[in-house]
Amino acid sequence: MENVIVEKSKKFAVKIIRLYQNLQGEKKEFVLSKQILKSGTSIGANVKEAIRAQSKRDFASKMNISLKEASETEYWLELLHETDYLPNEKFQELISDCQELLKILTSIVKTSFKNAL
Repeated sequence: MENVIVEKSKKFAVKIIRLYQNLQGEKKEFVLSKQILKSGTSIGANVKEAIRAQSKRDFASKMNISLKEASETEYWLELLHETDYLPNEKFQELISDCQELLKILTSIVKTSFKNAL
């Protein structure tokens, strides 16, 4: 059975890892790249943890952490773009993916916190 948020967050993590590799290798950027690597890959890691949650409340909490990590990743993408480390075309692709994750996660978090009460 396919889980949309699991699949999308994993594909996004792969793109973030590729971005990190490029920033480290070609651009020689070592600070922001580590930040976005951590937050961008943490989204999917927390989603996977949520899938195995011990309770509805635990599920809601883990998904909320994923949402916060996605929001942080959006910030790092904006900074990388505004400081010319991330070309416009690549930025548009990644920010679009990130905002899609934010929408899905926001919906999941709202529903899961309601169900956890």
